Amino acid sequence: MIGLAPAAHGGNRTGRIFTGDQSGDTLFASLYRTGFANQPRSERRDDGLRLRGGYIAAVVRCAPPANRPTTLERDTCLPYLARELELLSDARVLVALGSFAWDGALLALRLKGVATPRPKPRFGHGAEAQVGPYTLVGCFHPSQQNTFTGKLTEGMLDDVFARARVLAAL
Repeated sequence: MIGLAPAAHGGNRTGRIFTGDQSGDTLFASLYRTGFANQPRSERRDDGLRLRGGYIAAVVRCAPPANRPTTLERDTCLPYLARELELLSDARVLVALGSFAWDGALLALRLKGVATPRPKPRFGHGAEAQVGPYTLVGCFHPSQQNTFTGKLTEGMLDDVFARARVLAAL
């Protein structure tokens, strides 16, 4: 899973991305329901949460001002994401949490030497694109803005992770 950046009052504060904020509550509950996590909540780094068959990365490495990362921050941090992907040699499916993460994943893969499709695959919730050995899956970000408005529901999030599980098993 690839997120945007650690939230100032979530991952930046707790030391683990998506931990201690509302987005994380939504994300980890879904990861638990779909078998990727051993518990439905993540409140602090040492709370016993363990991911199974998954890893969470971010396009940007630090909390951006106003929680909105810039393209300069993205481009500065891309080598870190590319290196993480290189180290995750068994990874076959990348779930991009939002269009910023989708674009960041494509750029990091290109930086890693993976041929990326042209034209660039369009982001959408549930969109899939084959990028070299990876299947990139789009998912609306589990932000309060998306969950409170109904743009992203529990079922929609669960469906994406269930699909990711199927794709990873192929």
